[in-house]
Amino acid sequence: MANKNLTNAKRVKNDEFYTQYGDIQKEISAYLDCDADVFRDKVVYCNCDDPFESNFFRYFVLNFNKLGLKQLITTSYKPSPIANTELVLQPSFLPGYEDKVVSKSTKPKGRPKVTANKFIINEVRDIDGDGEFNLKDIAKQLKANKHNEWMPLEGDGDFRSDECINLFKQSDIVVTNPPFSLFREYVKQLFDYNKKFVIIGNMNAITYKEIFPLIKNNKLWLGNGFHAGNAYFFTPNTRDFASGVYDAKTGLVKFRNVCWFTNIDHGRRHQPLPLMTMEENLKYSKHKEIKGKKAYDKYDNYDAIEVSFTDAIPSDYDGVMGVPISFLDKYNPEQFEIIGMAEDNGKGFSGGIWDGKNPHCVINGENKFKRIFIKHRKK
Repeated sequence: MANKNLTNAKRVKNDEFYTQYGDIQKEISAYLDCDADVFRDKVVYCNCDDPFESNFFRYFVLNFNKLGLKQLITTSYKPSPIANTELVLQPSFLPGYEDKVVSKSTKPKGRPKVTANKFIINEVRDIDGDGEFNLKDIAKQLKANKHNEWMPLEGDGDFRSDECINLFKQSDIVVTNPPFSLFREYVKQLFDYNKKFVIIGNMNAITYKEIFPLIKNNKLWLGNGFHAGNAYFFTPNTRDFASGVYDAKTGLVKFRNVCWFTNIDHGRRHQPLPLMTMEENLKYSKHKEIKGKKAYDKYDNYDAIEVSFTDAIPSDYDGVMGVPISFLDKYNPEQFEIIGMAEDNGKGFSGGIWDGKNPHCVINGENKFKRIFIKHRKK
C-alpha cells in the first residue's frame, strides 16, 4: 500500500514531494567522507529540479566551491504549485518580479513563470562585496549574466526530451528526486549513458525486475539513507496520506518506504554487520519468532532457511538464507553474496527467483513475504 500511495501521488500534478535540505546535505556528506574529491571537477546535473524551489539546487550552488564543481546544471519540468516558496532566491531577472530577494515567508508578486527553466552555473562568488556568498549573489550574477546562464527551455523539461538528454550527456553525476512512477525508465537512462548518480526512490523499487539485477551485480546499491529510516518531504497538497503522516504545521509528510539509490561508494556500505551464531540466535535473539526454537525454518520447496530479521542472520551458516528486502540497507558486498530474489505478484509468490529456475518460498504450506536470497562470502 505504501508503494502504491507514494507512486500514485507522484502522478498527480499537485501531489509533489520536495526533498529537505538537511537530508541532501547528510547524504552527500557520506560520499565526501569516503572520497573528498568525488565531486571535484565534475558536472552535476539535477534534471528534475526547478532552481527556484529545489533544495538540490540550493545545496550544490551554495557548496559549489567547497565541492570543487566544474559546473552545475539544473532543469525543471513545468511550473509548480510552490514555485518560489521554498528558497530565498527571488528571480528578479525575470519580467514581472520586483528586484529584491525575499524571505521564505514573503509571498512573491507576479508569478509569470510559465515555462520550464534551465540554469547553468559555472562560477559562484561574492558579487555584492558583503563578505559572504549566498543565493542573493546568484540572483545578481544571473541577472547580469556573468559566467552563469538562465533561459527557459524550449520544451516541457521532461528528462527524456532531446533537449534534456543533450544536457544529460554533458554531465558526470546526476543528483535528484525523480518521478517514482517513471523510476524504471529513469534508471535505465542513467545506465544507458553510464552516469554516476545519487537519486531518491521507493524502497520497493528494489524488487523491480529491471532494478534488482543491477543490485545483485553490484552496479547499484542503497545510499547512506534517511535518519532512522524516516523521510520527510514538503508538499503543497494537504490531502490525507494513507501511508504517510502529514503534519499541517510543518507542511511535511513522513514516509518510511523511501531510500537513496546510488552507484557512488560510501563508507557505511563497507561496515560489516555484527552477527551471532545460529546457536546464539536461537538462545538469545530478541525476536520471539526465533528465540527458543530448535532450528531455523526451512522452505518447503527451496533449499534455504528463513531469516525474518536482518540482525538474526547466523554468522556460521554456510547455506542460502532468505532475508527481508530491508536487508539491503545493511548489505556489505564483502560480507555477503546476493543469490537471487523471490517474486511477489501481490497474491503470494509465483515465479521464484529472477532466474526463473527456482520455486517460490513456502514454509509449512504458507507463502512468505518478499525475500532476497544471500550467502556468506567465503573468507
